[in-house]
Amino acid sequence: MSLDQGEVGERQDQAPSGAVTVRVRTLGGWPLPEAVLTLTDASGTQVGRAPADSAGEATVTALSPGRYTAIVTALGHQPLARTAMVRQGNAVELDGVELSPVGGGDELPEPGLWRIDPAHSAIRAAAKHLGISSIHGRFNEFDGEIRIARPVESSSVDVRIEAASVDTGNAQRDEHLRSGDFLDVANHPRIGFTTTGISRGHDRWELDGELTLCGVTRPVRLETRFTGVGPDPWGGTRASASATTILRREDFAMTFNQSLSTGIAAIGTTLRIELDVQAVFAEDAS
Repeated sequence: MSLDQGEVGERQDQAPSGAVTVRVRTLGGWPLPEAVLTLTDASGTQVGRAPADSAGEATVTALSPGRYTAIVTALGHQPLARTAMVRQGNAVELDGVELSPVGGGDELPEPGLWRIDPAHSAIRAAAKHLGISSIHGRFNEFDGEIRIARPVESSSVDVRIEAASVDTGNAQRDEHLRSGDFLDVANHPRIGFTTTGISRGHDRWELDGELTLCGVTRPVRLETRFTGVGPDPWGGTRASASATTILRREDFAMTFNQSLSTGIAAIGTTLRIELDVQAVFAEDAS
């Protein structure tokens, strides 16, 4: 017995064509490529299973219309279940799936004001010297505030650095760095950074902001990794992060250099900035 074309078309239209996609992250915002998505139907029968890719995304396809339970698991994290209603030909996306670690310790800082602790933080800079090695320095005096919001992308960071506190371990060189050839601390005693936007990248946070250095304000991006939050020995709560960026000296009017007989510049044209920050919770957002 054969089916006419109308019946064939009807059967094709009813073929399972729905899909469920999840994007899985830790509470710190990092993708979880080790996550697995499992779907069960209303009877509790498993109907699909898919591992996440490097971006933490997993998809189960060829689903018939109906209500499903999406179970997301990852080694070292607590499982999470979400409901997905699939209609014919519909692709359901479950975004914002965040897994808590077993035992805790990876949660985002709670909303409110966090103050940077200079005694347990570092702001470092490095520049190439003679084209074969790097000179490393740090700023010893700085402060700042981090205001954590929900969503976290609405948070803000404000940092102030005393330019004269530059320290490379050599007094003569430090005095030169404080002069008009470089930081010009007499006219521009403070370096400042204020965020203009925060977003989640592939495996890190991206902090866009304005850096004011030597009286010049330019946009910069800090590639940032959130490294944890927890109690400290003094009864407080701390959060930590690390960040890096590359600056071109000429963008901030620091054009002084010396050329060697070989034609190589004594000082590199770029600065690599590295930050390790601890912030102490000061007050909640209420």
